[in-house]
Amino acid sequence: MKRKITLIPGDGIGLEIMYAAKEIIDAATNNIEWEEVRAGNTAFEKYGVLIPEVTLKSIEKNKIALKGPITTPVGKGFRSINVELRQRFNLYANIRPVKSYEGIDSLYKNVDLVIVRENTEDLYKGIEHMVTPDAAESIKIITKDASEKIVDYAFRLALKEKRTKVTLTHKANIMKLTDGLFLESGRRIAAKYPNVKFEDVIVDAMSMKLIMNPHDYQVIVAPNLYGDILSDMASGLIGGLGMAPSANIGEDIAIFEPVHGSAPDIAGKNIANPTSAILTGILMLKYIGEERAALNVENALKTVLKNKEKHTKDIGGSLTTSKFKNEVLHNLS
Repeated sequence: MKRKITLIPGDGIGLEIMYAAKEIIDAATNNIEWEEVRAGNTAFEKYGVLIPEVTLKSIEKNKIALKGPITTPVGKGFRSINVELRQRFNLYANIRPVKSYEGIDSLYKNVDLVIVRENTEDLYKGIEHMVTPDAAESIKIITKDASEKIVDYAFRLALKEKRTKVTLTHKANIMKLTDGLFLESGRRIAAKYPNVKFEDVIVDAMSMKLIMNPHDYQVIVAPNLYGDILSDMASGLIGGLGMAPSANIGEDIAIFEPVHGSAPDIAGKNIANPTSAILTGILMLKYIGEERAALNVENALKTVLKNKEKHTKDIGGSLTTSKFKNEVLHNLS
């Protein structure tokens, strides 16, 4: 029986890169049935809302979604459609693999770490208001339950992927209550995993150390804001956001998405790099138990990336989106 998965192509280049990823996934396995729905600008044009009810119901029913980059219109609707979906479905864990690939010009070789970011609270709760006409206040929410949950996820991920160290990052030296709570929660959970090394690093030092020697880190777990910043920064170590996939994981629902934007300035030009979308598809395949298909797609992608003549323009080549996709398909056997 085929697994039904919600496909949200997104806006801008999403319509190109997500269909490319879908075609590659379909070539790797015939066990998926897609249900396509909309969110973002394309949904607003059709339904008058950014996240139509049909989209929410599809995610609720299918439990798995592959989503492209989407645009939140300025001054309309949600602060962020991505944040809205994460909070609505309690997708508490944002997973950002940071892995270098041969053939991609980057600061380092052989980087292989994962950033696990708490995905539902912190400043991203969006609780803010004007105190006076000249002063605004944003409230940071950190809870024991959410902190323990995300750190436990980080340790379970480390064990699953045979990693031996978890690093928790914080600013508890200054924010002694909020970040202090996150740190103490992490220490309690770490005690349950004696076979995995645990350390904590203050976030500003973490930023420096990650740039100086990323090979020292395997799994980094962080509150929402720090995780967001560190994961984008870490993508710069491996070639940029075009090489960075992500997953948003909840108890029974997961949404997988490339991390870059919808790039409306190059939409429809057939020049966008679909690598992040393909890597995101690999994460999804692993999540649903399609390990063989995931391995085959990754090996095909590796083969293409090794050859710089087969790259898209953003990573130094001249291939179009569709030609890059065809190269991956050609190597998928």
